[in-house]
Amino acid sequence: MPADRSHGTDEHGWEILEPSGDTLRGAMRLFPTGVTVITSGREGRTEGMTANALISVSLDPLLFLVSVHKDARLNPRIRAEGYFAVNILADDQEGLSRLFASPERSSGLQALHSLGGGYGSTGAPLAAGALAVIECELEEIYAGGDHDLFLGRVVAIRMGDTRKG
Repeated sequence: MPADRSHGTDEHGWEILEPSGDTLRGAMRLFPTGVTVITSGREGRTEGMTANALISVSLDPLLFLVSVHKDARLNPRIRAEGYFAVNILADDQEGLSRLFASPERSSGLQALHSLGGGYGSTGAPLAAGALAVIECELEEIYAGGDHDLFLGRVVAIRMGDTRKG
C-alpha cells in the first residue's frame, strides 16, 4: 500500500492515513519548532548538524536529549568526544541552519569557521549569534530505531542576544 494512501475520513473530519515515514514527516512539518545546530569535536574533528529533535528531559538533575540518525557524521563524533552543544538559532541564522542541514555540509575546520563562535567549556564548537547554547556532557546513549538518543547532563548554558528571536 503506498505510504500516502488515504483510508478516508472519519465522522469528525479527520483524514486517516496509512502510518509511514512519509506520513509522519508530513504531520510533523505542521508542528512549529525552534531550530538548532548540534555540535561536537574540536579543530579538524568538528561536526555539526541542524536538528529539532531534542527535549529538555529533567530540571533535577539538568538533563537534555538529542536525537541523531545512526548514519550521521555527528553520531560517532558525540560518542568519541563525550560532549555536545545545542546551539539555539536566531531568526537571522537561516543560512547557518540550511548549511548544517545539507547532506554535503562541511566538517572539520571549514565547519568550525562557519560556526564562528569559538568553543564552549566542554570543548564543543559554538555558533556565533545563537540565541542560547546548552552544553552537555554525555550521560547515556539509547537506541531509537534508525536514530540514537544522546542524553546529556547540562554543564553550561550561554545566553546570547534574545531580542533577535
